[in-house]
This record gives sequence, C-alpha cells and structure tokens, in this order.
Amino acid sequence: MTLQALDLCCVRGERRLFRGLSLSLEAGQALRVRGANGSGKTTLLRTLAGLTHAESGEVRWRGRSIAACRDTYHSQMIYLGHAAAVKDDLLAWENLVYAARLNGRALDRSAAEQSLAALGLGRAAQLPARSLSQGQRKRLSLARLHGAEGEAAPLWILDEPFNALDQDAVAALCSTLDQHFASGGMLVYTTHTDLALQPAQALELNLDRKP
Repeated sequence: MTLQALDLCCVRGERRLFRGLSLSLEAGQALRVRGANGSGKTTLLRTLAGLTHAESGEVRWRGRSIAACRDTYHSQMIYLGHAAAVKDDLLAWENLVYAARLNGRALDRSAAEQSLAALGLGRAAQLPARSLSQGQRKRLSLARLHGAEGEAAPLWILDEPFNALDQDAVAALCSTLDQHFASGGMLVYTTHTDLALQPAQALELNLDRKP
C-alpha cells in the first residue's frame, strides 16, 4: 500500500509553485508538509487528493494512477481542507452520514453520533451545522476520521487539522491519529503546531527548499 507522487509540477496563475517533486508514503507513515504561506502546501495536498490537476507529473495509489482508479481511491482516502467543509442545512450527525456516502462508505446515525461524542459534540448531534461555533464546526469535520482507521480509509490528507481546536480536542485528535498509524494508516498533513505523533516513520517535506 503506497502513495506516490512522481515528478510533480504545479502552477497557480502564472507562478510555478514547485517542479520535479517526488515522494513516497507507505503504511504506518506520516508526511508533514512544511513551507511558508504561498509555498504550495494546500495545492500539493489537493493534488495528492485528486482535487487539483498538476501541470505535469503523476500521483499513484497502490501503483496505479489515481486518474485510472478515481472511485476506488476516493473510497480509501479522506481529505479535509483547512476550512471545515460542512453542510449548514444538515444536522451534525447528518453531515457525517452524507460525507461517508459521498466517499462510498456506509455510516448509520448511531455510528455518526458516537463519532461526534468522541470529539465532545454529543450534545450538538441534533443541531444544524449553521448553529455551531467555528471550533465545533472544525470538530464536526474531524469527526469523519473517527472509526475510519486503517483499511476503512487507509490514507488521510489533512490541511491544518489542529486549527481552531482547544487543548482537549487536540489531544483527542492526536489519539485518533496514533490509532490510525497503529492500524497501518497513512497521513499527509500540514500544521504549524509541533506535536508528538507516533507513526511508524515520520517524514517531512519542506516546500521552501523545493527545486
């Protein structure tokens, strides 16, 4: 089980963010992407998730181009951007069921409510997302990870997942990530916070040193 990027070149507008970028990530490993604002961190993560097309190069999942196995890839990957992607008109628990369905996974109401409770949102399960605070909306988005460790969704791509979280929520997320690594899960992420995560191997890519 491997995620690979081969000779990626990404351009935003008329500015080249990076070129000749290659990486490889295997089961149990974590890749932290660093770089100044505007260096291309979010663009890289979106490219790895198949949401942005590279100018050249290729992203492969288990040896196949993600363009050739898009549905399978999306069912085995969770991407969370730095902004909480929630549906304001849905209740909190409905958001989780809807997100799982979009990714080809089944999730019932009971499991969704358990995931929310694990991140301190048990009382908010019946509330519409529009009524939640910024921190609650962030936790609602992150609740998609609970119970999705390992083979359920082996690859997680997370853009600034610790933003807008209080200390207890940060600790809960770290625990979830460590469980993910223990079950063979993989992580690509950005963060400005130094945390003691425990993957099988911690890798780092600094886009300020890009070719």
